[in-house]
Amino acid sequence: MAGNTYGESFKITTFGESHGEAVGVIVDGVTPGVELDEKYIQTQMDRRKPGQSSVTSPRKEYDVISILSGMFEGKTTGTPLFIMLHNKDMRPDAYSDIQYSFRPGHADYTYLQKYGIRDHRGSGRASGRETAGRVAGGAVARKLLEAKGISVVAYTTEIGGIKCETFVEESIEQNAVRACDPEAAVKMIEKIERLAEIGDSCGGIVECRIRGVQPGIGEPVFDKLDAELAKAMLSIGAVKGIEFGAGFAAAGMLGSEHNDEMNKEGFLSNFAGGIIGGISTGEEIVFRIAVKPTSSISLPQHTVDIHGNEKMIETIGRHDPCICPRIIPVVEAMACIVVEDLLKRQAAMHA
Repeated sequence: MAGNTYGESFKITTFGESHGEAVGVIVDGVTPGVELDEKYIQTQMDRRKPGQSSVTSPRKEYDVISILSGMFEGKTTGTPLFIMLHNKDMRPDAYSDIQYSFRPGHADYTYLQKYGIRDHRGSGRASGRETAGRVAGGAVARKLLEAKGISVVAYTTEIGGIKCETFVEESIEQNAVRACDPEAAVKMIEKIERLAEIGDSCGGIVECRIRGVQPGIGEPVFDKLDAELAKAMLSIGAVKGIEFGAGFAAAGMLGSEHNDEMNKEGFLSNFAGGIIGGISTGEEIVFRIAVKPTSSISLPQHTVDIHGNEKMIETIGRHDPCICPRIIPVVEAMACIVVEDLLKRQAAMHA
């Protein structure tokens, strides 16, 4: 199976299945001599783990990490970091009824078509559980970026049609949906809980801001900064779209409105989202992703089995009625990995 690795100079490879023995990540290209401990990475893992609130999956995975290589006396050695998380709360028997059926919205059909075999236990590699390794690798990248004065923050701006009207950054980690508007958060939680009661789900929009990136980062043409961020975000299973700066609204703007004019102090606006020509401008990098409704719902749906027989199916198990709250640390992790990779490529160019 190809496609398990992302990055060139800073590289992650994730491994493991949802209901297998373990999941994790191998991180290569780590700067040697950096102080790093498991507690730092664990903080990010705790933000992603299930069972945090009434709007997340009740699966009890504590996501306790173990660093098995790449460290010596509390510092990185420059050799690959091997980070593992053992799965604890596996219930593969919950998926026995769908072993031979294709769940709507899931990768069951496409995986079987590609490989001729699929792990039906919680979707295997197609499960959101795979992102645990990304968050661990992203925490390493975040640590390296902090030394350069770069920060990454993501948050929910819309869930189920309920939109944030204000931006209060301090409230993001203070509500269950990680929304930037505390009043909208209350309405979002109520809607998610109502949908969960009837066995349905909803999607939303997550915005991310990257601050402190110097101008000039990003490789022209195919490896543009926005192209790399787009690939990284769209590699997250639930993400169906991405926009930068003004995004799709730019289609309705005039050039005189959308162009970011400049004076000697810098840019007068940031409709480009901090990236022009695929290269960072030094302004805040801003993008938004569209998160689809959770595919796993307990309402009856039409499908077929592997023999082509039509049937009704219900997905019984422990699932997030909305993915937005737990996808946010994944978005931040992938953003950190992209930026650190491009920074290292930039440094190599000038070496």
